[in-house]
Amino acid sequence: MKLPDSIEGCHELIKQLLVLVDGLQREVQELKDRLNKNSRNSHKPPSTDGLRKPALPTKPGGKRGGRPGHKGKTLKMADHVDQTVEIKPEVCSACQEVLDSEGESMLMARRQVFELPPTRLHVWEYQRYSCICGRCGHLNQTDFPAEVSAPVQYGPRVKALVTLLHQSGCLSVPKIQSLFEDLFSAPLNEATIQECQRTAYQRLEEEEEHIQQQLQQSKRIHADESGIRCAGELLWLHELGNERFTYQFVHQRRGMEAHQDTQSILLDFPGWVVHDCWAAYFNLEQGQHALCNAHLLRELNALKEQKREWAADFHAFLLDLYEKTDQGRGQLPQSQHARILRKYNRLLKAGYAEEPPPQKSARGRPKKSKGLNLLERLDMHWHAVLAFCWHKTIPFTNNLAERDIRPAKSKLKVAGCFRTLAGAQAYARIHSFISTVRKHQYNAFNELVNIFSGLTPCYRTGGT
Repeated sequence: MKLPDSIEGCHELIKQLLVLVDGLQREVQELKDRLNKNSRNSHKPPSTDGLRKPALPTKPGGKRGGRPGHKGKTLKMADHVDQTVEIKPEVCSACQEVLDSEGESMLMARRQVFELPPTRLHVWEYQRYSCICGRCGHLNQTDFPAEVSAPVQYGPRVKALVTLLHQSGCLSVPKIQSLFEDLFSAPLNEATIQECQRTAYQRLEEEEEHIQQQLQQSKRIHADESGIRCAGELLWLHELGNERFTYQFVHQRRGMEAHQDTQSILLDFPGWVVHDCWAAYFNLEQGQHALCNAHLLRELNALKEQKREWAADFHAFLLDLYEKTDQGRGQLPQSQHARILRKYNRLLKAGYAEEPPPQKSARGRPKKSKGLNLLERLDMHWHAVLAFCWHKTIPFTNNLAERDIRPAKSKLKVAGCFRTLAGAQAYARIHSFISTVRKHQYNAFNELVNIFSGLTPCYRTGGT
C-alpha cells in the first residue's frame, strides 16, 4: 500500500484503518464468544460441552449425598420370599461328630438375594370345543376371547415390553430383536415390533384426550419445543405439561402456526404459560406468561464473561430473589414488590448506559449487541421475569418441560431419526402416556399391559 503524500491524506487513511480495525475487533470478539459458548452461558445442551465440562457451583462446606426429605431406593429385605435355602452345620466343629439334621437348631441370621427367574416365554393355548345338546341335538360352539384374534400371536405383556423398550428405552428395532433372542430365544420380526407401536398409538387416543382435558383445566402449563429429524426433514416436537400430566405433539412449524393447530391446547388456555421467551408464545393473548430464569441466567453469565458489570449485578439480583423465595417455591410479600421493581429498573438503566448503541449496517436494521437485545427483552417482559416472586404457583425455571422433552433427544441419538411422520406421532403420544403415568407414581409397564388388554389404566381410577 502506497502512503499518501499529504498530511490530510494520511489522516483520511488513518480514519479508514481505524474503522477497519474496529470491525475486525468486533468480528474477532464474536468468534471468541462463539467458541466460548457452553451449557452455562448459552442455550447449548451439556452434551456439547465435550470432556471439559464447566463445574457446577457448589456451596462451601456442603455435604455429599441425598438432601433432607429425599426418599432413598436402597435394596431392602422382602417380607415374601419365593424360595428358602436352609444352611445348617453338618459336622461338629469341636469333636467332628456328624450332627443330626433333624435335631434342634436355631436361626441365627438371614440374607436375601434378588435374582431373575429363568427367562422364557409362557405359551397359553386356547382350545375351542363344540358340544351337541343331548335333548334337542343342537350343535353348540364357543368363541375365542376377543384379544385372541390369530392362530399364533404375542400377548399383551410382550407387546407392552416391546413398546416400552422402543419408546422409553430408546432401543432400535434391531436391538430389541437381539434382546428378545438373547433372553427368550424368540426372534421378533420388524413387522411385529412396528405393529405394537401402531396398536399402542391407536388405543392411547382416548388417554391423549384425557391428558389434554386435564391440562386445559390446570392453572399452569410448561411449554417447550425441540427439533427432530423425520423422513429427512426438520420437524418440531412440542411439549406441554405440568407436574401431573405430559402432552407432546409433532408439527411442521416451531412458532405460532403450531399452536393454532387443533393439536395444541394453548390457543385458548387462560392460565399461566411458563416458557423460555420464544417470541411466538407471546402471541398467546388468553393466558399469562412466566419466563424461565435459568435461560436468562445463562445469557447473563455469557455477558459477565465479557466484563459487563450490569449483567453481573442483574445475575446476582435474580439469584438473590431465588434464595428469598425458597428457591422459587414461595413468594415475596406485597410490601416488597415496589422496592424490587425499583431495583429492577435501576439495573435496566445501568445496562442501557453500558451497552453500545446499535451499529449501522449497509442494509437492513441497525445491528444490536446481544446485551442490548437481552436488556430490551428484560424491559419489555419484566412482569414475566418476576412472576415467580409475585405468585407462589410459578416456579423459577422451566426445567419441568425441558426434562419432559429431553428423552426425545436421547432416542434420536441412540436409535436414529424417525423414518416416517407416523412413527414420530406414535412416539409423541406413547411417551406422553408413559411420562404421565410415571408422574402419578404408577408402573409404566403394567399400565401399558392394561392398554393392550383393553382395560382402563390404573392411574385414571386410582387403583393398584
